[in-house]
Amino acid sequence: MTISKAISTRILNLCKEKNISINKLANVSFLTQSTLQSIVIGDSNNPKLLTISRVCYGLNITLEEFFADNIFNDIDLNI
Repeated sequence: MTISKAISTRILNLCKEKNISINKLANVSFLTQSTLQSIVIGDSNNPKLLTISRVCYGLNITLEEFFADNIFNDIDLNI
């Protein structure tokens, strides 16, 4: 799995856990809906750490909590 796909999947899973829509998450994360949507649907191949940090803020979690998921254990690093 690519890092962008893992990030997308993690965001979707956290939204489901916290019962929050992508649009609501964008608003509380101070991101545009198009930016977050681009990450979630896979158009963004390299989401910035600042963007992920804002997502974490919106979800009220730390970056450590975001990345502390088994989904990040098998990332394909082939460039």
